[in-house]
Amino acid sequence: MTRIERWVAFSDDPKGGNPAGVVLDAAGLDDEAMLRIAAEVGYSETAFVTGDRIRYFSPLAEVPFCGHATVATAVALGPGHHVFVTNAGEVPVSVSDGVATLTSVAPSVAELPADDLTALLAALRWSPADLDAALPPRVAYAGAHHPVIAAGSRERLADLDYDVPALKALMESRGWTTVQLVHRAADGSFDVRDPFPVGGVYEDPATGAAAAALGGYLRALGLVPDDATIDLRQGDDLGRPSRITVELRSGVPGVRVRGKAVPMTA
Repeated sequence: MTRIERWVAFSDDPKGGNPAGVVLDAAGLDDEAMLRIAAEVGYSETAFVTGDRIRYFSPLAEVPFCGHATVATAVALGPGHHVFVTNAGEVPVSVSDGVATLTSVAPSVAELPADDLTALLAALRWSPADLDAALPPRVAYAGAHHPVIAAGSRERLADLDYDVPALKALMESRGWTTVQLVHRAADGSFDVRDPFPVGGVYEDPATGAAAAALGGYLRALGLVPDDATIDLRQGDDLGRPSRITVELRSGVPGVRVRGKAVPMTA
């Protein structure tokens, strides 16, 4: 019988963070079974470990990389150093005292075409006047693709009421996993939200893959120093506070993402 563990990542409180399903021995499961289990669990992602590989399924589809399920799985495996072979590449993770630090695959940043930005803002029910001109829209990647859209105010970020069918269709057509909506509260400090309709979830309470992509975006655009630590607050608007730490280090092409994880039964 398949054992499904339930963890919360990016929080030390089971009532906060982002829940993830974790299956530590999934060698006997095929794609159909993994997708069925993920749908039954109902979290934004469930991680399946098959030997040295790890795969991630939302209730609707497989995703190439998921940060919060990586953090949860690594802590579930225990202290030490783990290397996960994901569909996006190798992701090393170190674990100590219930805290996992992953290093993403090498990030990249691309222009967001004007037509895509227009369609995206329409689906979000935002206008160009809602944006922060100092943080230009881009598509960022660190294992999965996420448009980065910066709100000019915390109030704009808090008022999330998007057109689900329109945003889902746009994201599916472009291969976007979530939309990383951000508001810069201060240097090195951001509030973030992540719509995830392609996964069958209205919004992710904590999104490690998007956090890594955001780190790559900030570095590529020269918005932070070469060595930087960035604090992300996510999930507050959902009543599931999550805290994510992003680290950029000179000479390290990947982005480090750090957070706590605890079992749901804690």
